[in-house]
Amino acid sequence: MPKEIDEIKKFIRDIPDFPEKGVIFKDITPLLKNPKIFRFSLDKISDLIDKWDFDCIVSPESRGFIFAAPLAYKMEKEFVPIRKPGKLPYKTYSISYELEYGRATLEMHVDAIDKGEKVIIVDDVLATGGTTEAIRKLVEQAGGIVVGVACLAELTYLNPRQTLKDLEIASVIKY
Repeated sequence: MPKEIDEIKKFIRDIPDFPEKGVIFKDITPLLKNPKIFRFSLDKISDLIDKWDFDCIVSPESRGFIFAAPLAYKMEKEFVPIRKPGKLPYKTYSISYELEYGRATLEMHVDAIDKGEKVIIVDDVLATGGTTEAIRKLVEQAGGIVVGVACLAELTYLNPRQTLKDLEIASVIKY
């Protein structure tokens, strides 16, 4: 692993037993406080997906937005926010799914994705792949095609690639 990737890891702290006992939360707020490391992280994600064929970046709130919006800007791609219920003002598609520690619901505007549009999902951390799989279903409901997933960190011990085995996955850091 290159030395600079180890530098990023220094700015991600583990918070044990958050949001519940047994979960080790990867806290990216120290990384965000360091502009050079944050920029370097965004550049690394961008480098990983630079050759991918896609039109649009979708991302779940809230921490996914932190990486997805600047990537969309930098790469001149569309950005579509995936939100929690009641946060989007227009008609939405909605999906409920299981998390490692509970249940969640996500929504997306019905006109956010064009039929046949190629989409990647960007998030800060890829854990079990459950949220990503739910987002894929929302995109497909709108007629889009998810071609890949990009994240800052992947929790390989939770086997997200098993859930997302037919997708291209790019992660800067693997735990």
